[in-house]
Amino acid sequence: MPVLKLSTPGVYVQEIPSLPPSVAEVETAIPAFIGYTEKADQFVAGDLKMVPNKINSLGEYITFYGGAAVEINDSINVTLKNLGSNQYDVLFSLDAAKLSKHNLYYSIKHFYDNGGGTAFIVSVDNYTHAAGVVSKDDLKAGLTAVYDVDEVTLLCIPEANKNDSGGYKEVVQAMITQAYELKDRFAIIDPFKVTPKNSADPNGDIDADVLTIRNSALGVDENKFAAAYYPNIVTSYNYRFNSDVEPKNNIDLLKIDAYTWAGAGVDPAPTAVGTVVGTLKGSVIYNKIDSEIKKQYVVLPPSPAMVGLYTRVDLNKGVWKAPANEALLSVIGPDLAVSSREQESLNVDSASGKSINVIRTFPGFGTLVWGARTLNGNDNEWRYISVRRFFNMVEESIKKSSQWAVFEPNTAGTWVKMQAMIENYLYLKWREGALAGVKPEQAFYVKVGLGTTMTSLDILEGRLNIEIGLAVARPAEFIVLKFTQLLQQS
Repeated sequence: MPVLKLSTPGVYVQEIPSLPPSVAEVETAIPAFIGYTEKADQFVAGDLKMVPNKINSLGEYITFYGGAAVEINDSINVTLKNLGSNQYDVLFSLDAAKLSKHNLYYSIKHFYDNGGGTAFIVSVDNYTHAAGVVSKDDLKAGLTAVYDVDEVTLLCIPEANKNDSGGYKEVVQAMITQAYELKDRFAIIDPFKVTPKNSADPNGDIDADVLTIRNSALGVDENKFAAAYYPNIVTSYNYRFNSDVEPKNNIDLLKIDAYTWAGAGVDPAPTAVGTVVGTLKGSVIYNKIDSEIKKQYVVLPPSPAMVGLYTRVDLNKGVWKAPANEALLSVIGPDLAVSSREQESLNVDSASGKSINVIRTFPGFGTLVWGARTLNGNDNEWRYISVRRFFNMVEESIKKSSQWAVFEPNTAGTWVKMQAMIENYLYLKWREGALAGVKPEQAFYVKVGLGTTMTSLDILEGRLNIEIGLAVARPAEFIVLKFTQLLQQS
């Protein structure tokens, strides 16, 4: 307390602080999305390229970055079958090789539909300049751009798997490396690809996919800052075709690729291969085609929905709640059904220890996230995503709230204030259910002082050491119900 300078007779007022400083908790779910956009304009064209920009809604994204990439007509094939009596069958087949590789717009939409809030966007280029190509160097440059953005806590690159396996590996490792180096963010890893099931070997189809993810990860220390999810997700969104016409009729420029008639005699509808769909407007054929094309759904990697779900769980329950056994929204389902037997080797891998969380559909419950492990899934300390992210939050919150103590006297007065500040914060976390223990002393401890955490040499060299222990609540991953049959008693 400063000493008043009393030179002139009179009455003086001195306010005495009685409360210790408090810990201001940091945000836990602010993702950085990195990828290609239709534009990147705020004030002049292109001024947001490679610039991390904060948004709070899908509307803001559209304002700054535009909409989805327009699919070329050749990416969808229309087969029309005339059954007679004004009855038609329409078959669509999407050519995956010709579909746009740029999915950031759909990813942002999925993020917000699943509970997302604030996010940072890094546009690495626009669709025109990229010419339909996804470059690993562009994505890594975008990742570098968010390195110094302190607010970012999650990393999401939904176009990482649009590279070849080598490029995918480089991007994934760059994400995990950044999270490990900064220790204030968490990386969400998507599958490289999803192989359709083979009836001859229904269990072996996912092996190559899983191996690619595991081979792209890093070591034990780094992997605790990342989680991987499998497989991709079929969303409820439609592709963007023919943007030069009104949205309701965005199929007008498509052409019929194949046509057959199952009736007898002369074909009553002179529709042939090459007919432009727009010329049939108002007809039964046109309405049938319009209805069927709306069933062509966008397939997305799981990371955008997951960071939205992280945000939703953090807000409604807390960062210490595992982001699992929660429903994904705006989805039709996973694009590959993974059984309980198939998931066994993904969730627990005795060889590499690199766990992969599975997204599955359960009758009556919808599409659920059925896994809560980091890529370091065999580590007892850092096995669970919720534990790692809770420590990230606590470490960052206390670190920033301790800034006031830099250059303060390294004496008992400062130590008591620091200890009280941290203990008050952790007590509140214990009451909220984040820490396990019947009593506060069983849930956490804070140690500071000469002979406890510091030596005389530490004080001479200006070091103030504080030791904090936390008993973080862990998820009940395996619930075992034991039943015993009792004999008749009466």
